[in-house]
Amino acid sequence: MLNNKLRGTWDQVKGISQEFWGEVIGDGHHFSAGLRQRKIGKLEAERDMSQAEAAKRVDQQKH
Repeated sequence: MLNNKLRGTWDQVKGISQEFWGEVIGDGHHFSAGLRQRKIGKLEAERDMSQAEAAKRVDQQKH
């Protein structure tokens, strides 16, 4: 659905900005959270899945 793709693109932008901010202030937590957000957005946009489903899939890949 177009809504998932738009939200996914927006989540990628948020993730990139959060990663950048984490690098600027030297905070690994912000950087990691931004990387996670960007991965979620990429799944949303490319695979057309909901945000909750994409987050679950990203979290499963960590373990």
